[in-house]
Amino acid sequence: MATKIRLQRHGRKQRAFYHIVVADQRAPRDGRFIEKLGTYNPNTNPATIDISMERTLHWVMVGAQPTDTANAILSYKGVNYKKHLQVGVNKGALTQEEADKKFAAWMEEKTARIEKKKSNLADAASKAKAAAMQAESSRKEATAAKVLAKAAAAIAEAEQSEASEEAAEEVAAETSEETVADEAPVAEEAPAAEEAPATEEAPATEEAPAAEEAPAAEEAPAAEEGEAAAE
Repeated sequence: MATKIRLQRHGRKQRAFYHIVVADQRAPRDGRFIEKLGTYNPNTNPATIDISMERTLHWVMVGAQPTDTANAILSYKGVNYKKHLQVGVNKGALTQEEADKKFAAWMEEKTARIEKKKSNLADAASKAKAAAMQAESSRKEATAAKVLAKAAAAIAEAEQSEASEEAAEEVAAETSEETVADEAPVAEEAPAAEEAPATEEAPATEEAPAAEEAPAAEEAPAAEEGEAAAE
């Protein structure tokens, strides 16, 4: 029976993780499997891989063919390298002790690289977090400065408006006073004693004609009286 080492999908949408299984190559991807060899979680950084070295090496040695993704995982975990060493032992190219020693050295180096990568990632995350906090702090300070500037501008504008109103009121008051002063008759001073004509003295006696004596019954000439009598 031809067998494959492949991934069987589990988890939820956009948060998938996988079981590493040995299955008949004719079985559907997520169908029945022969043996579960481990798990692969790509949601962490670096990805978390938990695998049984002994059982995986067994299936590889008996001819199970890994898929491309499964093969990358086996290479990352050292299964392929250990297979290579074991083939050398089987052929007598090296002893089991030498093979184990080489594999231990490889694993130590691999572990050191992984730990360094984790450390670098942690430092990068810490720096990114610090930078984000600094940026947030700067943003808050800038916002606070804008608010203070806006408040100061509003206060200055209010004071200026109040000063303008006071100035306008003063001008209006002065204008009103001037208007009232213009309208009120300037207590017209009575002509400095245009002294009432001191009872105009009648012209120094143009003495009234002393009751012009009526002509004393103009006496008709005596002669005329005689003539009248004769007649």
